[in-house]
Amino acid sequence: MSSIVVVGGTSGLGLEIARHYAEQGDRVTLTGRDAGRAAAAAKDVGGDTTGLALDLAAPHDIGAALAGIESVDGLVLAAIERDLNTVADYDIARALRLVTLKLVGYTEVVHALGPRIAADGAIVLFGGLAKERPYPGSTTVSTVNGGVAGLLNTLVVELAPVRVNAIHPGIVGDSPYWRDRDLSHVVARTPCGQLARMSDIVDAVAFLLGNRAVNGVSLNVDGGWLLG
Repeated sequence: MSSIVVVGGTSGLGLEIARHYAEQGDRVTLTGRDAGRAAAAAKDVGGDTTGLALDLAAPHDIGAALAGIESVDGLVLAAIERDLNTVADYDIARALRLVTLKLVGYTEVVHALGPRIAADGAIVLFGGLAKERPYPGSTTVSTVNGGVAGLLNTLVVELAPVRVNAIHPGIVGDSPYWRDRDLSHVVARTPCGQLARMSDIVDAVAFLLGNRAVNGVSLNVDGGWLLG
């Protein structure tokens, strides 16, 4: 039995990742900003699953929030926050929150848990394809997802032999955010003719955590959309 920590595990992709490992019989800790919601998600996932309150945008509190975790075999940093913020109409507070959440917060989680991550353990960071294909309003999102690629590189060097990889999902068609939208124009530009599914993302995360020869990889899971 492995110990898996999923930061941002109360909904969407993070919740499905937590469910995958709980169903395998692993000990799972999932986190969310709200303690009640985290506890409810853990109950829904079932198995040996615990929910913790943790706000990545409040990095000074992260160490205390994670103090009860004794050991980690796999760490998935899946927490994201959507933000529309253009240069022309720049909201500094929103930009600072997202940068703190995804770059400082991710790093502080790794710092706090570092001594408890097994030498043969692994970490998966969630980035996003806006770093390669920006859109109006993605100024901060594109920037922080580019930062995730840089964070990946330094963590590989600093945490060795712990493996660190990153996943950059495309539009996940059956995820709560996207499933009720008309995405035919995206499908038309996707060479494989279909969008990624949540199960595809879970499978990719399991591959990155489990394959002991994969390290320092940024994996796009988008059906070839960037090339379409």
